[in-house]
Amino acid sequence: MNDEIGHVLDRQAGVVSRRQALAAGLAPHDIRRLLRRRDWAAVHDGVYVDHTGALPWLQRAWAAVLLAEPAALCHDSAIRAADGPGRRDRSDEAPVHVAIDRHRKLVLPEGIVPHRMVGLDDKVLWNAGPPRVRIEHAVIDVAAEARTDFDAIAAISNAVQSRRTTARRLLTALDERRRIGRRAFLEGILHDVASGACSVLEHGYLTRVERPHGLPRANRQLVESSRGPIYRDVEYVAYRMLVELDGRLFHDSATARDTDLDRDLDAALDRKFTVRLGWGQCFARPCLTAVRIGRLLQQRGWSGAPVACPHCAGEAAAAG
Repeated sequence: MNDEIGHVLDRQAGVVSRRQALAAGLAPHDIRRLLRRRDWAAVHDGVYVDHTGALPWLQRAWAAVLLAEPAALCHDSAIRAADGPGRRDRSDEAPVHVAIDRHRKLVLPEGIVPHRMVGLDDKVLWNAGPPRVRIEHAVIDVAAEARTDFDAIAAISNAVQSRRTTARRLLTALDERRRIGRRAFLEGILHDVASGACSVLEHGYLTRVERPHGLPRANRQLVESSRGPIYRDVEYVAYRMLVELDGRLFHDSATARDTDLDRDLDAALDRKFTVRLGWGQCFARPCLTAVRIGRLLQQRGWSGAPVACPHCAGEAAAAG
C-alpha cells in the first residue's frame, strides 16, 4: 500500500471506503488482493477495515459514517465520540446513530440507526474524527427522545458536567430547532442549570412527591438566619423539618459545599432537621421518596400517612 492510503487508515482508525481507496491510488485489483490475503476485511459493501478481528465501537462508527456518507454521528453516538476513549461504561455493541440529510432515502444494515436532519451542514463538525453533529444538538436530541424526564435531565447535566458545553449554548441550540419534543420541559431545565436556581426541581418535588402522596403542605419562603435572609426550598414548619433541593450540577465545589454546611448549621441552631434531595429522589423515585419523607414527618409528630399515587405500584415493580 502507498503512503496516502496509510494516512487515511491512520486518520480513520483503520477503516476506509472503496471510494477513498481508489482516490488514494489503489486499483480495484489491489483491493481484491488485500481482501483475498485477509489484510483487509469488508465491514459493509464498499467499506473495509485493516484486520479480520472484532470491531471496537470507534471502527464501527467510522464504518457507519463512511457507508452512509455524507453522514455524521449524531444523538448518543456523537456524545460518545466527543467523550473520547476514556469512558469505559459503554458497550461496543451499542447501535451507531448517524445523521443524514432529510431528503435522502437510505436503507442501512442492522446496528446503524439513521436520523434525517434539517440543515445538516450547519450542525456538523465535518473535520472531526469521525464527523459528528455538534454536541449541543446531539444532547438536545437525546434529551428530547429520552425514555423518562429523569433521563432527559441526566443527558443535560452529564453534558454540562463534562465541560464540553454550557446550558447557554444548549439553549441556543434548542432555539434553533423548530420541532423538538419536551421543549417547555427542556427550556425549564436549561434555564434552571444556567441560573443555578432549582425551580424545576422544586416543581418536581411539589408535583411528584408532596402533593400526589398527601404529605403536609410545606412553606417555601425567605427566612432569617444568623447570616441574613435565606430561601428555604421546603419547610414543614409545624414539624421543624426542612427539605433542601440540591439542583446544582457541581457538588464538589468547595464554596458550594461550604454554603450547604452553613445552611444546615443555621437550621440546627433553630432545632430544625434538614433532608437534602436531588434529581433522582424527585424524578426517578418520587414515590419511594414520599414514603421516606412521610416517615420522617411522622417521627416528628405528623399524625397522617403518605397515600399511594397512580404511579406507586409501577415504581415499586420497577424497583424489583
